[in-house]
Amino acid sequence: PGGFSYGDYLRAGAVARFSPIMQEVAAFAESGGLVLGICNGFQVLTEAHLLHGALRRNRGLRFICHPQYLRVERNDTPFTRRLQVGQVIQCPVSHFEGNWTAGAERLQEIEERGLVVFRYCDAEGNITDEANPNGSANSVAGIVNEAGTVLGMMPHPERVCESVIGGVDGRGIFQSIIDHVLEG
Repeated sequence: PGGFSYGDYLRAGAVARFSPIMQEVAAFAESGGLVLGICNGFQVLTEAHLLHGALRRNRGLRFICHPQYLRVERNDTPFTRRLQVGQVIQCPVSHFEGNWTAGAERLQEIEERGLVVFRYCDAEGNITDEANPNGSANSVAGIVNEAGTVLGMMPHPERVCESVIGGVDGRGIFQSIIDHVLEG
């Protein structure tokens, strides 16, 4: 899901969650199917309650669009098996409402359950406030559901999956998905 659905009127992803297709997406996810929501897709998945938290306007109330370093936190999901824990990849961010947040108790639960897959970081993998482009809680850039089969992330790995389009750092995510599907 995604792509500035319904013009992002009201709030990013808020109207899209009522789209009839979202019932099918939810059923597919419930059956163990892989669901990947990038940027607006992540917003839709949180609004549809397929992922925890919410996405709100960026810190500073500015649209951001630039290359961004991410640190891999887990490699035991169908989306990250080709990556290494602690590996730093670079994917572009391009959003106005990418500030992921959750209440204090929910945030603690998410951290304890290990649902964070990617965090914003600097080139060396350090998690700092300066490296967090939008103010996301705990520098969260991407999370999974409890089953690890639904991933939402604000950065755009699809924009760096071929060298001809600017880089290959996102390729591992898609290769991981292919591996998972082929092993069926």
